[in-house]
Amino acid sequence: MRVSDTDTVKQPPLLPAAPPAATPPPTAATATRLPTDRYLNRELSWLDFNARVLALAEDTSQPLLERAKFLAIFASNLDEFYMVRVAGLKRRAETGLSVRSADGLSPTEQLEMIAARTQDLAARHARVFLDQVLPALTAEHIAITRWADLDDGEKQRLSGYFQDQVFPVLTPLAVDPAHPFPYISGLSLNLAVTVKDSVTGGEHFARVKVPDNVDRFVRVRRSPRESGAAQSATLAPFLPMEELIAAHLDQLFPGMEVVEHHSFRITRNADLEVEEDRDEDLLQALERELARRRFGSPVRLEVSDDMTEHMLDLLLRELDVDPGDVIQVPGLLDLSCLWQVYGVDRPNLKDAPYVPATPPAFGERETPRNVFAALREGDVLVHHPYDSFSTSVQRFIEQAAADPQVLAIKQTLYRTSGDSPIVNALIDAAEAGKQVVALVEIKARFDEQANIKWARALEQAGVHVVYGLVGLKTHCKTCLVVRREGATIRRYCHIGTGNYNPKTARLYEDVGLLTAAPEIGADLTDLFNSLTGYSRKASYRNLLVAPSGVRQGIVERIEREVELAAQGKHARIRLKANALVDEQIIDALYRASQAGVPVQVVVRGICGLRPGVPGMSENIEVRSILGRYLEHSRILHFAAQNEYWIGSADMMHRNLDRRVEVLAQVKDPKLAQQLGEVFDSALYPTTRCWVLRPDGSWVAQPDPDIAGEDIRDHQEHLMRLRRPDRP
Repeated sequence: MRVSDTDTVKQPPLLPAAPPAATPPPTAATATRLPTDRYLNRELSWLDFNARVLALAEDTSQPLLERAKFLAIFASNLDEFYMVRVAGLKRRAETGLSVRSADGLSPTEQLEMIAARTQDLAARHARVFLDQVLPALTAEHIAITRWADLDDGEKQRLSGYFQDQVFPVLTPLAVDPAHPFPYISGLSLNLAVTVKDSVTGGEHFARVKVPDNVDRFVRVRRSPRESGAAQSATLAPFLPMEELIAAHLDQLFPGMEVVEHHSFRITRNADLEVEEDRDEDLLQALERELARRRFGSPVRLEVSDDMTEHMLDLLLRELDVDPGDVIQVPGLLDLSCLWQVYGVDRPNLKDAPYVPATPPAFGERETPRNVFAALREGDVLVHHPYDSFSTSVQRFIEQAAADPQVLAIKQTLYRTSGDSPIVNALIDAAEAGKQVVALVEIKARFDEQANIKWARALEQAGVHVVYGLVGLKTHCKTCLVVRREGATIRRYCHIGTGNYNPKTARLYEDVGLLTAAPEIGADLTDLFNSLTGYSRKASYRNLLVAPSGVRQGIVERIEREVELAAQGKHARIRLKANALVDEQIIDALYRASQAGVPVQVVVRGICGLRPGVPGMSENIEVRSILGRYLEHSRILHFAAQNEYWIGSADMMHRNLDRRVEVLAQVKDPKLAQQLGEVFDSALYPTTRCWVLRPDGSWVAQPDPDIAGEDIRDHQEHLMRLRRPDRP
């Protein structure tokens, strides 16, 4: 989503959000009974979120390759939704569990609604690609071609490539009395083939798996006879690998007639169930479950829309898939392959590069400023990706690893990059003789294998590796550095909303607090003692810690805001999160609205709250912002209490009940003002966003035809604030 061209000339100063309406004094009648239909369905709300991602691919103001990227993101998102959320609903339905969702739907009812909504979204997704993005790519000389459209020379060269590079790794699998139907791994792309025996006339089914260890697209080498001018103007076309294989099926089935072939793809249950109480070694238990993941039950079958009824019936029968779980897709299956197209070197078709700024407290010099000296002068708030992760948080950990005065480093690791400088710094610190503790969450979904690898590398270097608490995921983002300074010991801390991952820190929007405050250091010391030892500590001095304290702490502050509003104080609640579905927090916000307290919510994904309902939530506004960066920070503001909190927890059951999460208060007035400016920009009247209606539908606002040049892009605005030199 883009700002207008005129907005790029001179960025206006950040203005405060429109002031909320005057708060009426609460009365006893305001706390009326809440209706039973006050929640929106979580799963349908998630599908609405992915529809907003798709809307970015439809947005012609986006650079072309960014639109292709959003198509790929939509596809990957939907894969994970089926592997986890739909799989869980199916498991409940099959076992007869009658647990209903917060909005009163049974698992079966939800699955029916998901199937209908997904088919519509899948068709829209395919049409955006086929009718909009693909022709635009072709016009920019980035062609995705078909075998039939190639000339004889191109076909000959690709046939040679097939013989040398592809044919040796293919394994056609026949189905007959001697060959049972083969196992189809989750998310693999396959060709379903019918061949006919030229002697007997009998028809047989076979499956050919498209290799997943090679690029999905093959570049079509042009003839050397093409002119240099034409060659420089046109990139080599992309040919889908399944097209190349399909064109050479006769070589896989010599002596047989290929009657038909169609693409299909199966999605399987990938949610892990580790019996932590039973297994003594969590690492071994998880590795066992990872091996089982590929054999999960099917939850979705995607097929090309030209597949015959006979072929589809065979797949449904052999794969044991319900017909309601079939998604018919026009064109290419699995558009996550568009990441390969996005990788072409065409910067004019992508967002302009943005170089994150170094926070002023750590200002760039010939020799980077010592982080510990800066933190002794005061707390520092970092806002990624506008602030550089490498020159702030990463530098903090690397300097701690190299500093001879540092005695210990304790850190949580939920997700990190494959070549993580954070992990390398911890290894260096351990090898230098420091006490290093790393709490590696090996149950981080879809990163389990990578985290196991890093856990073992850390152990081999002498790091004390802990896998968290039984029954809980450790999701908090915390680092504690203990340093000797003369005769005293000082503790330095980082508490953030995002992972210690320098790669995603350039794509995810997150905030973090770096501080030397003794009270925060004492709390983190107690927290790490709980995570590594035997402790049932439930309360902390200055932190809210889940599973015992985050929900209660938030609800208490919502109720306190209502009390202060009754005393005539200027009350307002602002909340920014990835998801808001916890019923207790939603009900507390409803009661605040009934008491006349304005509530403003910025949620990226799921929202179970109905805003704008008379008598219940008319004082609540919910909006969603998507764009170049993935909005990921969690921030809470209670105006009458003058409190800002940041942390790792979303307003979801899993975060508040089954995870270790940490929220910290940002007390420094200057840093609190920075968080306020984030809210002010996100909630500015003409900021481009989606607004949630009482019926659960989302509408894009503001209307471009009405707002004209005043439309603001929240992320572009923050980039210019941090880097005024940005063009």
